[in-house]
Amino acid sequence: MPLNRKKSKELFKKAKRIIPGGVNSPVRAFKAVGGTPLFISSAKGSRIYDVDGNEYIDYVLSWGPMILGHSHPKIINAIKKAAEKGTSYGAPTPLEVELAGMIRKAYPSMEILRMVNSGTEATMSAIRAARGFTGRDRIIKFEGCYHGHADGLLVKAGSGAATFGVPTSPGVPKDYARNTITLPFNDLPAFKKICEKLGKNIACVILEPVVGNSGCILPRPGFLEGLRKLTRKYGMVLIFDEVMTGFRVSYGGAQKAFRIKPDMTCLGKVIGGGLPVGAYGGKKEIMRNISPDGPVYQAGTLSGNPLAMTAGIETLKILSKPDTYKKLMARSEALEEALKDASKRAGIKTKFYRAGTMFCTYFTDREICNFIDAASTDTAAFSKFFRKMLEKGINLAPSAFEAGFMSLAHSQADINKTARAAYESFKEIK
Repeated sequence: MPLNRKKSKELFKKAKRIIPGGVNSPVRAFKAVGGTPLFISSAKGSRIYDVDGNEYIDYVLSWGPMILGHSHPKIINAIKKAAEKGTSYGAPTPLEVELAGMIRKAYPSMEILRMVNSGTEATMSAIRAARGFTGRDRIIKFEGCYHGHADGLLVKAGSGAATFGVPTSPGVPKDYARNTITLPFNDLPAFKKICEKLGKNIACVILEPVVGNSGCILPRPGFLEGLRKLTRKYGMVLIFDEVMTGFRVSYGGAQKAFRIKPDMTCLGKVIGGGLPVGAYGGKKEIMRNISPDGPVYQAGTLSGNPLAMTAGIETLKILSKPDTYKKLMARSEALEEALKDASKRAGIKTKFYRAGTMFCTYFTDREICNFIDAASTDTAAFSKFFRKMLEKGINLAPSAFEAGFMSLAHSQADINKTARAAYESFKEIK
């Protein structure tokens, strides 16, 4: 029986009159899956509740940050106490020093780091630092990796592997985009070819070590190692965008899991405990170029905000406990096995990929190695599956190209209910 979403529909209609598309971030509009987006009134643990009173097991988790679950009591209490002291000072606080120290302990490659307010801020600042350090202008990114909406990163590949980038959005100057080279993820020969031709002119290489914005695409064995070797050879700065994978693939992120030490790292999401945050950092010789130590300018009025720092500190305190990741990984593995089993029993061909607490189900029987592979999957089937799951009280990301997330709050009962809903949904769309 369809859920009542009358209030959500009314709010969406109103929102479209005063907000572009009725949403403040495009994917929330449900255009990829059809229907009307949910307007949420509250969340607790593994559940979210919409304005019509419907309850859902949530695997979006605010697109990743809520690794402990929604409204964790320790986080909420800490934020309340911090807010009573003031919400922003525009001045240094002990909290930002404490959180920076915790991050550096988890990510030794981040010898010096700076707090910012979003993942987009972190990536664009890291690229500027790399350009300032190397004195070069060009950068390399990989198709399907999303690094925020900065102009130079909204770029697709040209007609050949060595061509300059082409803007993917109006408003991005062609002269700016031409400094960005886009290559297929997991294609080390293509990267090597570019290095041989333009290596000495390229400032940095930025990538998601596990691609979370095309679903969940894992690096092939040797790919990250090859990037590390070649970037060193040609004097390029290797930047890992771990805004999504940070503290989700492991406590030290993807770089710890895959044993690769990048020159710079970008973080966000989890380190803010659900509040707006970002951070970038890396080698001392690179980060000492950031103002006021050096000439590379970057600033932010709300950077190091005491509320976000407090939430981040409390989150990492819980994550750093010895048994936390053992529980997280066990529950993530249980969900993986349950969803694989559901599709198999229903006779639906799918490919499930997981990196720590990130996951994605693709409707295909082919292996997914890059964005082209992901784009060739049956997205119409996913859209139907998404809507069926939502009707059964399971909230997945409203796009075939977005990762799902597990939290410490998800129980075995949640997994069992999700598996039953998935089996029924697979059967209904077959």
